[in-house]
This record gives sequence, structure tokens and C-alpha cells, in this order.
Amino acid sequence: MIIYIDGKYLPDDQAKISVFDHGFLYGDGVFEGIRAYNGKIFRLKEHLDRLYDSAKTIDLQPPFSKEELTEVICEVLRKNKLTNAYIRPIISRGVGDLGLDPRKCPKPSVIVIATSWGAMYGDLYDKGLRAVTVSVRRNPAEALPPNVKSLNYLNNILAKIEANYKGGDEAIFFDTNGYISEGSGDNLYVVKNGEIITPPTLNNLRGITRMVLLELAKSLGITVKEQNIGYFDIYTADEMICTGTAAEVAPITWVDGRTIGTGKPGPVTRQLMAAFKTVTETEGHSINKK
Repeated sequence: MIIYIDGKYLPDDQAKISVFDHGFLYGDGVFEGIRAYNGKIFRLKEHLDRLYDSAKTIDLQPPFSKEELTEVICEVLRKNKLTNAYIRPIISRGVGDLGLDPRKCPKPSVIVIATSWGAMYGDLYDKGLRAVTVSVRRNPAEALPPNVKSLNYLNNILAKIEANYKGGDEAIFFDTNGYISEGSGDNLYVVKNGEIITPPTLNNLRGITRMVLLELAKSLGITVKEQNIGYFDIYTADEMICTGTAAEVAPITWVDGRTIGTGKPGPVTRQLMAAFKTVTETEGHSINKK
């Protein structure tokens, strides 16, 4: 595997960072997860816009432009001969000292990793995921905003640990006000009476796949409502869906021991899964485009 790191394309066993890098020491940095399908990078512009917005929020200045990073990403895919891939661009604060002060890090570090990655949940796209609500709360927007996709993912990892112990494929976060936020790595939706309901994005990530799903729902004539939801809404849903770049569009058919709907992926979910597959096969930035 060839990895880009600070101007060099290196074999993975040679791609190394300093132990004084603040991304490693403190989670001080940002990242994205992006997919390429059939030689085209899906929603690349939107992902890079979010990456740079995350960087701006934490006062981190990327060392080069979005156009330059686009070419680096494409070159990593070309060097690895990948046409279908999961891509991880990372911008770290860079090398500093053991103190917190970001001013001690004169130069940010940029890393791009690309690897083969199939269906994240395997056969669960046909069966449905088991999800569990967790006691750990999502970072509040007034602390570390969930819309900053930062290298500090301990909040998400704690939720995943709890889900693992409880036998869930995915965790369901609540925010500090008691509303549903998101999964440990996915946006969430309930379907009730043919309508999709999803939380507003103040307390959860503004997912790129979320954006696509809402666009697809509109094109299919499916009503979408953005509003706060709670336990009652997920337990009584006709269908439940989660989305993310890695997860794509996946059904949830069981929550906290309760069967959701019929216990099988519902008609709205299946319609959106099929529409998402179609759009990923037709849209994207060509890997060979200069």
C-alpha cells in the first residue's frame, strides 16, 4: 500500500509520523472518510469542503489548496491501482512539543490513505442491523461540536465499546438534552407512515451520505422532516435507517430488544438503498482527471 505523507508517496511500512505530532498526542487534527466507486470519487467536493470547514473551526490552516489535495488523493488511488476504495485524508496540527499550545506546531501534516473496502456491514444489508442505545452522551455543540470531524474520536469509541458489550452492531447516541443524536459513526433516521424523520444537525455530523439520502428522498417524492426525536420515536418506527460513507445506506431492524417494523428492511429503506447504489455508479470525480 502506498501512502501520501507530507509530500512523499511511501510504502505503508515507511509512512511514519513523529511521536511529537499533536494529532497523535492530543487528537489535534481533522479527517474525512471518502469513497471511490468504479474509478470515480463520490462527492469529493463536499467532503473536502467539510474537511476544510472542520480545520477552520479548530483554527488549523491546511498547507495547500483543495485542488492540490484533490490531485494528491487521485494520485494515491492511481499508485495503488484502486478504482473502488475507501479514502482517508488527514490534516494534523503537526509536530510540536509536549505542551498543548498549537503555536508550537509550525507546520501541519497531511496524510492520505486509500484501501479496498467492500460493504461495511456484510450480509446485514439484507437482514438489518441490531442497534442499542448507550449511556454515554454525544459531545455537546458548546463543547466539541459534532460537526467538527476531528481526530479525537474517543466519544464515538466509548459508544462503540458500550454497544459491543450490549451485543449491538451500532450504538445510538443521545445528546445532553435527551434527544437522539446519531450512531457511533452514522446518521440516523426513522420512517413512520411513509415519512422520514431525522434529527437536525446541530447535535450530529452533517453527513455527506445524509445529504445524498435527503436529495434522493426528495426526488422519490418521500417526505422528510427534520425534528428532535427520542426513545418513543425509534421504538415505534415502521423502519429505521443509518447512513455514512463507510456504512452507505443500511437498515436497522432491532433496537434494545424491540423489533423495528416487520423485523426486515422496509420498503422505504430498500428504495433508498437502490437509489443510492445507482447514484454512486453514475456520479463522481474521475480518478484520472487532472
